[in-house]
Amino acid sequence: MFQRPVYLNQLIKFKDSDFIKVITGVRRSGKSVLLMLYKEYLKNENVKDDHIIYMNFESYDYQTITTEDKFRRKLDQLIPEDNEKVYFLFDEIQAVDGWQRVINGLRVSFKSDIVITGSNANMLSGELATLLSGRYIEVPIYPFSFLEFLSANKIEINSRKIDSAYSEYEKYGGFPSVVIAEESIKDTILSGIFDTIVLNDVALRAGVKDATALKSIISFIADNVGQLVNASKIVNTLKNEGINTTVHTVNRYLDLLENGYLFYRAKQYDIRGREYLRTNGKYFIVDSGLRRNTIGRKDGNYSNRLENIVYIELLRRGYTVDVGKLDSKEIDFIARKLDETLYVQVAYELPDNMHETDNLLNIKDNYKKIVITGRYYEINQIDGIPIIYIVDWLLSEE
Repeated sequence: MFQRPVYLNQLIKFKDSDFIKVITGVRRSGKSVLLMLYKEYLKNENVKDDHIIYMNFESYDYQTITTEDKFRRKLDQLIPEDNEKVYFLFDEIQAVDGWQRVINGLRVSFKSDIVITGSNANMLSGELATLLSGRYIEVPIYPFSFLEFLSANKIEINSRKIDSAYSEYEKYGGFPSVVIAEESIKDTILSGIFDTIVLNDVALRAGVKDATALKSIISFIADNVGQLVNASKIVNTLKNEGINTTVHTVNRYLDLLENGYLFYRAKQYDIRGREYLRTNGKYFIVDSGLRRNTIGRKDGNYSNRLENIVYIELLRRGYTVDVGKLDSKEIDFIARKLDETLYVQVAYELPDNMHETDNLLNIKDNYKKIVITGRYYEINQIDGIPIIYIVDWLLSEE
């Protein structure tokens, strides 16, 4: 199993606490492997095998456990009768109706350490939020970062292969099964991942009947990552393609795509007014390889592809990310984490007749500001603002 210490250490940090650890993320991003890594860690810490209860609800052994009652009966067979701590590891738990009450019951009734995974954001709302308010921590997981990609391919950071490795990463993305596969089958694997996400975690779960409209919406926002869009614009675009739908349906499907962690929405934030705007947002897809596969593997749109990689990497580093608006100017990203704020402008290449730093210089505060470029430049700053090549930024993980 590929080691992912950044995520594993988050679980270890809250081991034996009252907090339930909830691993979330898009399907095939590595949630199950992370759970197994935690199980391996527990064994190395001399936790007895029968005090580690691991259940994958998509496996043959447990896929028939779909109700709260069946879940309880199975647990009654597995929980030891002594009074020692039990470690409960539940994979893809959203497959069980009423699982929230069972998890809360385990937390209340036993000495327990509980870790669960799920592929739908709805699991963090509704009954779970009511029963476990303030008693769980989320560990969001993403496909491989560029550093993880290099590690999986045994490429040194100072290698001459770095730029070509980034081109492959940008083309095929970071899904673990894609990264380790031969190039000849990478696109086939990506197609399978896309179908699994759309069918299992979006359409089937929500009872979507109009698959044509759903796939058209996915193609549209994948082709327009980094562009301000709204439901009305999507409706009009689809109508021109002969697909009739409504704003209500589009908004519902967009919510489903976010809940399945396929897309993330960045809201617009008015820097001067210090408020969120009730207008268009930007959508970004979870993986660059999945984007390319979704839109038919066509080339071009380099700036928006670069913007997508930067956005997901900021999320991976723990930032909350918004799109900035300063009067009539746009700041690509406002990234916040605790007391830190970072302003980011993204440019595939620096234009000759203007500075990409101009918009950033209009922000009159002392928070850090950077420009990330898709091409390498000898200059490292303009007007005091750092200019950072995308590969260097991805390698820094600062």
